[in-house]
Amino acid sequence: MPSTHIRFDWAIKRLLRQKANFGILEGFLSELLKQDVLIKEILESESNQESEHEKFNRVDILASLDGGELVIIEVQNEREHDYFHRMNFSQAKLITQYLPVGNRYKNVKRIISVNIVYFELGQGQDYVYEGHTDFVGIHSKDTLSLSGSQRKLFPDLKTVSEIFAQYFIIKVNVFNDIAKDSLDEWIYFLKNSEIKDSFRAKGLQEAKEKMRQDNLEGIEKVAYEQFIK
Repeated sequence: MPSTHIRFDWAIKRLLRQKANFGILEGFLSELLKQDVLIKEILESESNQESEHEKFNRVDILASLDGGELVIIEVQNEREHDYFHRMNFSQAKLITQYLPVGNRYKNVKRIISVNIVYFELGQGQDYVYEGHTDFVGIHSKDTLSLSGSQRKLFPDLKTVSEIFAQYFIIKVNVFNDIAKDSLDEWIYFLKNSEIKDSFRAKGLQEAKEKMRQDNLEGIEKVAYEQFIK
């Protein structure tokens, strides 16, 4: 039986860019990052271009959080062997793009890169992977930490890794359809375009109403049907 809900990879390019629907994305990010997330605005950048010939990577959504971080959310269906390289290029480009000339390095925005992929990316048993940067001593094996003066200058930072980009990879097709927690409920929706009545994850109840296929009309409905075909 066809799903009654719009596929997430289509919605993120259209519906979820609208301020009225920020609550859906905020719910997803809150469950993923395990903290309350508030989206300040959806940003436009060179990376948001959709031209087939442009050389920049295709970012589905670039959002600014209330705390100042920049969040890249990308949904990818087509297999790309250099996708890891693309993730690296994307966050590096955004750092330079959003640091005005003459600004101090301490004002560099932190990047959170969320990658939702529907193909086999790398080898691993899990369906959600998190990556961050730590500096480990090659002899002592200790992790480099902030100095006392750095802690005073940056009171919100607890670790060095919080300065660098944080990555999430959600391998949707690896998920076994058994939702054990609220994040799993979201991944179930990402895979099946279905929201069960028992699901209680943040943002899903709003998505259940606003992302129904029968809400689409006119040009939007035709565009979605063509996308599905």
